Amino acid sequence: MNLRSLHKTSAIVVAAFACLHLANHLVSLSGVPAHIAFMESARHIYRQPVVETLLLSCVAFQVGSGLWLVLRGWRQRRGAVAWLQALSGFVIAGFLLIHVGAVLYARGVLDLDTNFYFSSAGFHVWPFPLFFVPYYFLAVLALFTHIGCAFFWRMQPASLRARRWVLALPMLVGTVISSLLVLSLAGKIQPVEVPAKYKATYTGFFTSAP
Repeated sequence: MNLRSLHKTSAIVVAAFACLHLANHLVSLSGVPAHIAFMESARHIYRQPVVETLLLSCVAFQVGSGLWLVLRGWRQRRGAVAWLQALSGFVIAGFLLIHVGAVLYARGVLDLDTNFYFSSAGFHVWPFPLFFVPYYFLAVLALFTHIGCAFFWRMQPASLRARRWVLALPMLVGTVISSLLVLSLAGKIQPVEVPAKYKATYTGFFTSAP
């Protein structure tokens, strides 16, 4: 298998977890306790040492191979869809590097449970929403856009109109899910009271030493 084929294979593992993770966040629309209950059940699967090791390995490979493929084919890309695929992949890679790194740091160093409140805290301490709103919105939208681009290329025998719909529909779904996720984390749909220990990772960020 060449690098592109391996990239597609690891993408299946990463995408499967991403869908589970997004479903977990969408459950939060009915309340944070429901989100945490779903998460604790799902963790019995993805926090098994073998599964977690495989997942983290796929994430690392996906980021590295994706960036290499984007940079290697930068000058050869032609057309809006090719650029959309490259840019969405670049956004996903950046998000994975930051998000997975932050989760591992919070778990291993800060001894924090990386639950809903961990993701939500940055929305409730000013000025961090200026970063986290586009950070989460664009990451989720980029995921669905990247999937739509993959379907677009796989349906090459079909008409251009049909292929455009196959690209547009995931992007529309991604826009809706991104919006709901951001509103949920910001506490605009259901009440969210972020514990002080999660806010503390941000409140002292701009505090200068006495």
